[in-house]
Amino acid sequence: MFLVFIAGTVAAQDKDIPAQIDQHTFDPSTLIWLKTPAAKWNEAIPVGNGRLGGMVFGGPADEHIQLNEATYWTGGPYSSVVKCGYKYLAEVRQLVFDGKFKEAQSLFGRHLMGYPVEQQKYQSLADFHLFFKPFKEVSGYKRWLDLETGIAGVQFTADGVTYHREVFSSAPGQVIAIRLTASRPGSISFTANLRGVRNQQHSDYATDYFRMDGLGNDGLVLTGKSADYLGVAGKLRYEARLKAMPEGGTMSVNGADLVIENADAVTLYFTAATNFVNYKDVSADEHKRVADYLTAIDNKTYTTIKADHLADYKSLFSRVSLHLPVTANSWLPTDERLAGSQAAPDPQLAALAYQFGRYVLISSSRPGTQAANLQGIWNNEMNPPWDSKYTTNINTQMNYWPVESANLSECAEPLIQLMKDITDQGAQEAKENYNCRGWVLHQNTDLWRVAAPMDGPTWGTFTTGGAWLCDELWDHYLFTGDKKYLEEIYPVIKGSVDFFMDYLIEDPNKKWLVTNPSSSPENFTGSPGNGPYFDETTGSMLPGTTICAGSSIDMQIITDLFSNYIKASEILAKDPDLAAKVAIAKSRLRPQLIGKDGTLQEWTEDWGQLEKQHRHSSPLYGLYPGNVFSVKNTPEFIDPIKNTLNLRGDGTSGWSRAWKTALWTRLRDGNRANSILKGYFKEQAFPQLFAKGGSVMQIDGTMGMTAAISEMLVQSNNGVIDLLPALPTEWSDGEFNGVCTTGAFELDIKWEKNKITFVKILSKQGNICHVVTGSALKVTANGKKVKTEKLKDGSVQFQTVKGSIYTLTGLDTRN
Repeated sequence: MFLVFIAGTVAAQDKDIPAQIDQHTFDPSTLIWLKTPAAKWNEAIPVGNGRLGGMVFGGPADEHIQLNEATYWTGGPYSSVVKCGYKYLAEVRQLVFDGKFKEAQSLFGRHLMGYPVEQQKYQSLADFHLFFKPFKEVSGYKRWLDLETGIAGVQFTADGVTYHREVFSSAPGQVIAIRLTASRPGSISFTANLRGVRNQQHSDYATDYFRMDGLGNDGLVLTGKSADYLGVAGKLRYEARLKAMPEGGTMSVNGADLVIENADAVTLYFTAATNFVNYKDVSADEHKRVADYLTAIDNKTYTTIKADHLADYKSLFSRVSLHLPVTANSWLPTDERLAGSQAAPDPQLAALAYQFGRYVLISSSRPGTQAANLQGIWNNEMNPPWDSKYTTNINTQMNYWPVESANLSECAEPLIQLMKDITDQGAQEAKENYNCRGWVLHQNTDLWRVAAPMDGPTWGTFTTGGAWLCDELWDHYLFTGDKKYLEEIYPVIKGSVDFFMDYLIEDPNKKWLVTNPSSSPENFTGSPGNGPYFDETTGSMLPGTTICAGSSIDMQIITDLFSNYIKASEILAKDPDLAAKVAIAKSRLRPQLIGKDGTLQEWTEDWGQLEKQHRHSSPLYGLYPGNVFSVKNTPEFIDPIKNTLNLRGDGTSGWSRAWKTALWTRLRDGNRANSILKGYFKEQAFPQLFAKGGSVMQIDGTMGMTAAISEMLVQSNNGVIDLLPALPTEWSDGEFNGVCTTGAFELDIKWEKNKITFVKILSKQGNICHVVTGSALKVTANGKKVKTEKLKDGSVQFQTVKGSIYTLTGLDTRN
């Protein structure tokens, strides 16, 4: 991977973004722009190609780019499986059934937690600085991210010279390129410094190191190793290099500084690699990898690298466009648009947020790379919040909610590979902790694919994290119709089914099948007597216990898991006897219950919760992203679901608001969803549209909002394409092109005055197309009318041919 810097003149065919900003001729749905440099890291502009990411600050006199490599973590291959925990499982279960929750949670913490109790950390790789000669006066400053091209830019005028920079990350070239231009020749002078990052908590993490050196007369080199952590030896080694190619001026290397003066143009290549091969193998040669990357671009010009980047990036990003009404606020800097989103309508801001999520996914999850973690691939800390891992009780799942509908199926590949990997320790954990077949994943994993409960029993009794991720594997099949893929991931889904067929236990009173131990992620039960609990595993005082039997989210996730498995078994003609047993077990699962206060119960017992407005919406998983509830099929649960949402409130962290927005779209309340979205814009989005997890950057809320915005306009969760199911009143006119649905369809839709006017449907697999439109319609293909069947609910369906395009006209739909 490389970082390229070029100073010179802007190519004539390049966009003049600053002029477009001034003239209001840019597309407000694809341009993020700001009038000031980033004051702190979480305000910087992200670039990435799946493996290496950069956060660009845009300072005129000090350009700072913080760098990450996706495989640079603490530790090395390790196992957190503890032997023979299953010997204590029966006792834990009995304590739970007896209502002795503190005793049960303490026993679980003592004997069924993984060891180490925590997991490894994603690390910051380097900081790259360009120190320019001081400017006397700076004016006309702008920085931006053009989502159409994946190029970030900065422009300003200083001392009579206009300086221009552009930044992009190329997947085909493995290059991050930054182009610097100036309106006067000989105006580029700077000192470049490539700095390593060390964990400052030396008393705990003193085993990481780095070295900064000059390399010849035109480069810099940074070498280092990862930290030991939790008793796990740091096995990762890395190398990073910076190579300079100036045009005009002078260049020299002085220690760890690269000095260029009075240049007309400069190209800098940054490349980095680690010795990571996979979660069990760290035998790669990072030095050879770096050399190979440099060799691969020896004969490539910046123009070629950029053209390759644009062709590759646009092949993904340009598949989908979304346009909503433009208002006066749409032309403002993005931070001002966010701040004013509640006071004045700016529907196109939602389109920008939708497209930014697609950009983030393209930039942090490419085939052959690691799955996007809590912060994608962007992290500037050696001790990041929640270790910047894969949190699998909502956050990792949310990162991939939009991947299929947003026409980015390829970007799911790293998550699919993670799921295949996790079955390794997941199977060991299933056997040792629970004496079960199959595999299990709890609430977190890391680069090394550990699967045991972690962070203490308060969080660790969530056994359905892996089963939830299986739902995303199934979605990939529903959206693509790829049977070869289904064959490939069938063993993963079956392994999760095998685990729960063994793990489920009969409730001694109701005779339902339930999970035990269980929890509803991070929520403290309102069980009788629950109160302050000192956890000996973590040495911390907590509000209470979380352990229970048969939480509602567990039952809903397993319902989806079993349903999907039965369908997969039938499609592939595999294991019919097991599928029949799974169907029987599914019928015996603890049903969903309505509490005395009219809400959907979160637990088997009709308990409240210790926290007034909990951030998780766990008992509503079955509405979104799951398929247990729907307005059409389970009307008896809709009011209880609304009551639950109202009690939780519309606030809290960014990812929580994204989930609530999506839930209200499934309830067909577009205005309520839009209201939450506006609150998110004002309070839980950073200036460049990264989501806040409270106060820290996380990409889950970004991705969740992309999914929720799509759900307002097109839903297909029950195999039926529902057009404009939750359209906010403010989004009266619009166009949504390239959106994908289950059944392997791709749609273009247009609407005016809240009514559909045109639909084009591409059939990728030749399936039956089932559409909800609200009124009579005409379907044509190649100018000929297509026979349709109108169903009792007013929807229509028609047979399609693979590769054919169908046009729906003369439509009308509900307001």
